[in-house]
Amino acid sequence: MDKTYDYIIIGQGISGTFLSWNLMNAGKSILVIDEPRPFTASKVASGVINPVTGRRIVRTWMIETLLPFALDVYTKLGNELKVPIISKKNILDFHPTPQMMLAFKERLPVESDYLQIPTNENDYEQYFNYYFGVGEINPCYLIDLNILLSKWRKKLKEQNALLEEVFDIKQLKTQDSEYITYNEISAQKIIFCDGAVGADNFYFKLLPYAKNKGQAIIAEIPDLPRTNIFKQGITIVPWQDNLWWIGSTYEWDFIDLNPSPEFRNKVEQQLKVWLKLPYKIVNHIAAERPANLERRPFVGLHPLHQNIGILNGMGTKGCSLAPYFAQQFAEHLIKGSPINPLVDVKRFTKILSR
Repeated sequence: MDKTYDYIIIGQGISGTFLSWNLMNAGKSILVIDEPRPFTASKVASGVINPVTGRRIVRTWMIETLLPFALDVYTKLGNELKVPIISKKNILDFHPTPQMMLAFKERLPVESDYLQIPTNENDYEQYFNYYFGVGEINPCYLIDLNILLSKWRKKLKEQNALLEEVFDIKQLKTQDSEYITYNEISAQKIIFCDGAVGADNFYFKLLPYAKNKGQAIIAEIPDLPRTNIFKQGITIVPWQDNLWWIGSTYEWDFIDLNPSPEFRNKVEQQLKVWLKLPYKIVNHIAAERPANLERRPFVGLHPLHQNIGILNGMGTKGCSLAPYFAQQFAEHLIKGSPINPLVDVKRFTKILSR
């Protein structure tokens, strides 16, 4: 393994994966340092890209740009890795109340690009109990994060570009304005893509992180068709190995990251009411999300340390935000191209200069 690189990247979640891919494709030498952990935000996430959000059913920020970009870039990376990592899976939203049904119908003319009533609205009665109709969100995409992260990790190993260990920030030296050093490794810049761990990072801990805990149930539902994502309070998403991902929570006040029996019981109660099919729970997973109070990512170089950067704070929209801003950040690093000021970490210059 070489000892000198253009860039060291900390973390190989969705952000670190796309940043390393962009930089490698530009001919830059990189080293990704990542501790192998079974459950991280990227590994526990459903992988859904949904163009609308919230109870008010409004379009997601920048979705007109992010959606076609995501389709293109995931297809390209999938072709390079020789695996399919993106598929179109529209969300079928089963309205739990008459009020929710009316709210959806009121948004139809406003968000006609993404909302519709399915023509086969009654076809799902053999699978679900529902009394107030179904709305469809179209297009939605599903990212196979398990395949993406594992295949890219394998490629990094083949390129001798991965160091599997816990990053010890105490060993990072930044005295030289031209290079940083970490143990016996040197690089022009180090970029932190370390997810929720980044909230404790010495250089970026003053950023307005708002970490939250997410949980999901992994289940077998053999008779449910894998054509769509199904939603009614909880969301049922096609998952790896013919399993289903069922979740999720947004827990802002939590003691630990262990899966909780309260969440499992809540999901099982909801499934009893909604799902007509037999199912079997095979796993219960949880992780901490790197969300932030502004709901805008942190992208760019530290205002006081120009050889230290960050690509983080994606929250629940990482599958759409990370690829786009990873490319934008890579172009900034290589060509000096501008970063969108709404995500540029320099918007926190006063805070980070304390």
